[in-house]
Amino acid sequence: MIKKIKDFLGVDIKNDKYALVDDEIFGKVAKSKKPDKWIRSTCGYCGVGCGLYIGVKDGQPVYTKGDPAHPVSKGTLCPKGLSEHEMVRANNRLTTPLVRKDGHLAPVEWDEAFKKASEAFKDVAQKHGKEAVACISTGQLLTEEFYTLGKFVQLGLGSNNYDGNTTLCMSSAVMGYKQSFGSDGPPGCYEDFSHADVIMLIGANIADNHPILKLHIAKNKKTTGKKPTIIVVDPRHSKTANMADIFVPLKPRTDLALINGLCHIIWEQGWADESFMREKASGYKAFVKHIQNYPPQEVANITGIEVKVLYELARIYAGADKAMSAWTMGVNQSALGTDTVSAICNMALMTGNLGREGASPFSITGQCNAMGTRESGFTSSIPGYRNFASSHDREEYASIVGVPTEIVPDKRGYAYPQIIEGIEKGEIKALWVVATNPLVSYPDQPRLRAALKKLDMLVVQDAFMSDTAQLADVIFAAATWSEKDGTYTNSERRCNLAKKAVEPIGKSKSDFHIVVEFSRYFDGAYELLFEGWEDPRDAFAEWQKVSKGQLCDYSGMSYEKIETLGGIQWPCNAENPDGTPRLYHDTMECTTEDGKPKFICADWEPMAENICEGFPLVLNSGRTVEQFHTRTKTGEIAILDNLAPEAWIELNPKDAEKLQVKSGERMGISSPRGRIDDLVVKVTEGVREGNIFVPFHYNTELINTLTQSLFDPKSFEPNFKQTAVQVHSEKVPEGIVFPQTEIVGELSHDKVTEEVSGVKVEEKVAKS
Repeated sequence: MIKKIKDFLGVDIKNDKYALVDDEIFGKVAKSKKPDKWIRSTCGYCGVGCGLYIGVKDGQPVYTKGDPAHPVSKGTLCPKGLSEHEMVRANNRLTTPLVRKDGHLAPVEWDEAFKKASEAFKDVAQKHGKEAVACISTGQLLTEEFYTLGKFVQLGLGSNNYDGNTTLCMSSAVMGYKQSFGSDGPPGCYEDFSHADVIMLIGANIADNHPILKLHIAKNKKTTGKKPTIIVVDPRHSKTANMADIFVPLKPRTDLALINGLCHIIWEQGWADESFMREKASGYKAFVKHIQNYPPQEVANITGIEVKVLYELARIYAGADKAMSAWTMGVNQSALGTDTVSAICNMALMTGNLGREGASPFSITGQCNAMGTRESGFTSSIPGYRNFASSHDREEYASIVGVPTEIVPDKRGYAYPQIIEGIEKGEIKALWVVATNPLVSYPDQPRLRAALKKLDMLVVQDAFMSDTAQLADVIFAAATWSEKDGTYTNSERRCNLAKKAVEPIGKSKSDFHIVVEFSRYFDGAYELLFEGWEDPRDAFAEWQKVSKGQLCDYSGMSYEKIETLGGIQWPCNAENPDGTPRLYHDTMECTTEDGKPKFICADWEPMAENICEGFPLVLNSGRTVEQFHTRTKTGEIAILDNLAPEAWIELNPKDAEKLQVKSGERMGISSPRGRIDDLVVKVTEGVREGNIFVPFHYNTELINTLTQSLFDPKSFEPNFKQTAVQVHSEKVPEGIVFPQTEIVGELSHDKVTEEVSGVKVEEKVAKS
């Protein structure tokens, strides 16, 4: 068993104790904690969507174990999933609503909290307009709660300045899919990992961030009869790179140039599926002309990957009968994220790798229900992937839910970074933050914190006393995973049931009930939007009607059917009663103007922040398997905290030699925006010379103090991954100059006009 675990994760579990585990390692459940009952549910951490059982004793969650029948995880869980029950009663749980009095947060009854917040929101709206109230949501709620919250903010409060923290992780994938296919929605599924001849992982450290997906890759040889070729593209040699047949250590933020260059070679060598390009997609002539700008030698200069390796990568990918490309934050969290996603889709289109078993461009989602909010959350689109700018879509939605068409917004409001900029400018006076912690997760922390001080009212709705909650004027204490019913939708569009196993702690309420009850404090809002709604099933029933006939069709689902099948992949309707594993698998029909996928011509640009003698290193940030996001959920779990109690800095041996530092010593990092100190050093060949890596989870070593206010102009996703920094050590010799990063330049945006599905959208983006 231990050998299987070691082989699975590619680590030595004697040193890496966070390897996949089960009862054979942890031992049987202690009799004193033997559950009275087991509740079948779904994990509430990342977007993989693992099935599990919650063990309950005396009304408390005491154990978590994998669900052997679940098609995603087959009884396995990662360390966070195995210890998830400990999160439910953690010391940092919020058990009652709070209101700030005389500078301190004091426990109150719900009525007082609702009155305080509602009066402030109404006062701000009266003085400054309804859009002076904004809301930032999350990827952690249930779909029913997303739908309820978005409906209330947009139609009840009348503000379309509403977005989610999914903009920090997945919005580039959303916009890339919209550019290429006319709509959001991952075309493939996890099963494709088991059938592909070639798997290209781009900026995706699944061993740390989505470890259960390695199981699906591990099944490939048994399924296909031969081992797949695994290509890992990443500036950092992560644990995922240990499983690669080919590791591609490209320079930071050169992935778009790499993909364009591979497409150039595929066309040049006659390896493209030209009939597929001509018949199944549109724009191929302009695309072929475009990729001539990326000859192999130029791409080698940009990426640092040798020309012969580029040819080999192109040959392997194009020569495969079934090639799958998958990516996550390494691609998305970039000022070029949207176009890089479309470039990956281009490469799939030119080789016919779409809509077939084992052949797809596939985004891996970061949060448990980021897909749910993308479909139903009322942030970047009207629920059901409808367009704000379409009068037909607005009228259709209003008719389905029984509201006046004129109250449905005709344009998207501010995205997350624009909301922060709106606070800076005094346009937004009240902010409602739901289940997210921007005081750790948002870039350029000094700028964010200065902005939040300008608010008249900050309401935080959360299950945990987060860094952001500590600044709130009002706190709505929310229930969390295992304390409420509803659904999550994972990366492969699989809608899973998350069931209530225990009662909410203290006076906390589910997010669904908080929003519905809060709406009663606004004249007519409850009656118009939620009259008769008693539990999440009511929201799910309306969501089914809203999604019917759309790409993300849930109309054929029910809670009972979802549980029986172990989740259902949309679209699910009369034609596809058990769901649909893959999109575009038959007619290839998309929601673009001509019904075909599009080739997108997108250009690589150099890093926006100059690497110079003062700031000579490139900072890359990311996640580790032991912790989740800003540690509000995992920071109080002893086994996870003991494994990764603080952040660290990964440093190349050549840089460590120049700095005269060793593993275990400590140093600081600074950027033009600030400085953090006392980071433990880990010297490793895993990072390139001139680059460093630091996990972003920790408020004690707040890496987002350093990151820049630069955002993708189409998706508004932050450029978390490339920041110019300096490191500080008492031992650094005078006169040390680090290697310069090639080709740098300025990149800033004022207004960007883009065409997505035939609709012109003008968006404002913060300058770098």
